[in-house]
Amino acid sequence: MDGPDVWVAKDDGTEIIRARDIAAVSLGYDGNVTARLAGGDAALVTLVRGRTHHDEHRPGDYHRELLRVVAQLSDSSGAHLVRPVHDESRGWMWVSEPL
Repeated sequence: MDGPDVWVAKDDGTEIIRARDIAAVSLGYDGNVTARLAGGDAALVTLVRGRTHHDEHRPGDYHRELLRVVAQLSDSSGAHLVRPVHDESRGWMWVSEPL
């Protein structure tokens, strides 16, 4: 039986990818969070662009936080969307919502 569909959105909402198609996630020196998609072309999708302001700095394990959220949702029912959000008081975080 297949697990629930989990989708991951870019920070600007212009692209949404299926989480099970992600082969690797990285956090670059520039602050970009990038997903490498599985498959022949091994396409890269930048989920979150680096920011120039120090107050928008992402945690050093921000890419791992995405994997934690996706893993937790794999045990849930229904389809979910995971997206990056910057909150003034709490900083960057991944939030999920049912579809």
